[in-house]
Amino acid sequence: MNSDKLLDLAAAALEGLKGQELVRMDIAKMSTIADYMLVVTATSSRHARSLADEVVKQCKEAGVSVRGVEGQEQGEWVLIDLGDVLVHVMQAAVRKLYDLESLWKLAPASSS
Repeated sequence: MNSDKLLDLAAAALEGLKGQELVRMDIAKMSTIADYMLVVTATSSRHARSLADEVVKQCKEAGVSVRGVEGQEQGEWVLIDLGDVLVHVMQAAVRKLYDLESLWKLAPASSS
């Protein structure tokens, strides 16, 4: 699956479970680790884990290899490595603290 379709698949999974403030960032020209980054806010640790589980489930059903999931136990910040797409599921306080959008501010961003 190409990175654009993978981005859309992950975003749809997050939107389907009411992930908030979803931002897509094109980091292909800034990084060799991925083409895109998704950042979404979860309302609780349970919501963060559910969002991450849904992304992993949808990707596996589509035949996409999930390279890794980190932080799922705590549920404050869950990182899902899909290869060309990195998904950050964060609770609001953690998202505000780390402010990934500003850190990657040179990357073209769009809100879904």
